Amino acid sequence: MLTHDLLVVGAGPYGLSIAAHAAAAGLDLKVFGRPMDSWRSHMPPGMLLKSEPWASHLSDPAGAFGLDAYAAAHGLSARHGEPIGVAEFAAYGMWFAERAVPAVDERLVRSLRPVPGGFRATTEDGEEVRARTVALAVGVLPFVDLPGALRPLGTDGALASHSSHHGDLTRFRGQDVTVVGGGQAALETAALLAEQGTRTRVLTRAGQLCWNDLPPALDRPWWRRARSPLSGLGQGWRNWSYSELPGAFRLLPAERRTRISATALGPAGAWWVRSRVESGVEVLTGHEIIRAEPAGGRVGLEVAGPGGTLRLRTDHVLAATGFTASSARLAPLDPEIRAALRTLGDGSPATGPGFESSCPGLFLAGLVTASAFGPSMRFVYGASYTADRLVRGVRRRLRRGGPVRVPGPAVEVEAGAVGSRAIEAGAVGSGAIEAGAAGVSAAGASAAGADDGRSPAGAGAAG
Repeated sequence: MLTHDLLVVGAGPYGLSIAAHAAAAGLDLKVFGRPMDSWRSHMPPGMLLKSEPWASHLSDPAGAFGLDAYAAAHGLSARHGEPIGVAEFAAYGMWFAERAVPAVDERLVRSLRPVPGGFRATTEDGEEVRARTVALAVGVLPFVDLPGALRPLGTDGALASHSSHHGDLTRFRGQDVTVVGGGQAALETAALLAEQGTRTRVLTRAGQLCWNDLPPALDRPWWRRARSPLSGLGQGWRNWSYSELPGAFRLLPAERRTRISATALGPAGAWWVRSRVESGVEVLTGHEIIRAEPAGGRVGLEVAGPGGTLRLRTDHVLAATGFTASSARLAPLDPEIRAALRTLGDGSPATGPGFESSCPGLFLAGLVTASAFGPSMRFVYGASYTADRLVRGVRRRLRRGGPVRVPGPAVEVEAGAVGSRAIEAGAVGSGAIEAGAAGVSAAGASAAGADDGRSPAGAGAAG
């Protein structure tokens, strides 16, 4: 049986970028996955990218297949400050796959286990494929989070579901829908629902909604740029450090990294969706569902808020409550590998500087590496750094060789490194320290909406 150098599992922005770099490096490569599936099948028509076009490129080593090249070839605008539709971004990803990546096998990989000399993958139709190394770029969908209070409503999606389960919202037309969450996915989904004739309310625990400002002009005076630089994750030195120094972020103590990953670039809506929400959506801030139950084909909600307990009736609860990456959810890994991977305190897998997990030859990409390399890994912007460093890591592993072994379980604890305090503070390269905008725009912050990961700002990390 032919053994490939590298098997890439996943064909979203990260998987395709890794494949492009691996192909350019001359590796014998096999790619499995449905290209841009999260974007094509799990986001409704009319949704827009939160990230700026210049921060939404998939990555190839020559930089020949960026979003700007696609836009120029198709007569589209890709200008700063003008949001691009998710449908256009998905089409760009397909265009990239056709030009920068060897043929993608659209079958899904159902299982992956170590064997002598590498790994064996089994596809959904039972074919076995072997590779010396594997890159898992499974995106965000395996890590969906639903509030525990919604569990009594069942798992069939009739009364409650996650926002990422819907590529089409028309089933809710004429109904009453309660959207849970305060990030970009919640707010944009609520706007789309209201605009199609759905009675829509947003329910969030936050005391108020946060909104990103219109991104600053690219040609600002130098002193404004020096005081508050614009980067792939937004404005300010802190966001710049997260965006441009993922390798340095990894030198922070593990506990600090996981805390930053969980809290940086918190829930916020894009500037262009604010008026749509405020004009057509009921918003209940400072409220939390404490009880949910079926009620005659509808949903009865008991909600705690500043004024006491509120009881609501709604047809459906749509949770835009984000994603939590953990080793335990890393399908299609063999359960033995999942259980044995070294992890950080938040349950996400520990990785080396080349994105290699504690299982030699198994490399990870995307959201699942955010606690190792920082918030940029939640968004499309992090794909370029990941693809370059991961493929370097694969090449080192191929040169090194050696048997694949499954390590014993452990939790990573690090002492940190010199300069870690400066990196966290965002003071790298400047005396000015800024909190920055909470995700200013997806690239400009693909990052906003950290609670949802799914909206183009959030979903940017998919794949």
